[in-house]
Amino acid sequence: MATRVICGKTVQVNDEGFMTDPSEWTKEICEALAIEEGVGELTPAHWKVIEFCRQDAKATGKAPTLRRITSTAGVSTKDLFALFPKGPAKKVALMSGLGKPEGCV
Repeated sequence: MATRVICGKTVQVNDEGFMTDPSEWTKEICEALAIEEGVGELTPAHWKVIEFCRQDAKATGKAPTLRRITSTAGVSTKDLFALFPKGPAKKVALMSGLGKPEGCV
């Protein structure tokens, strides 16, 4: 398994760059990844989605899909794409320290 240094912390990542141990995640890592992914500075709306995804993954054992986020977190598809452009489920999973959601290419 590969490692990567983000914000001075070495984390385990897979070949696609997703963290493999959610316990290594920090808010600082998330903020750095948001900038890398072109999302920019995180707002309370971003954090609502990120926190939902982390809690949902902890409960289910996998990163939530776009459909699950929009139907369960109370965020419309339009708003999710505005917050996390170009592949919101994949971006939010990456930034949340989770694996790639099922069905994402």
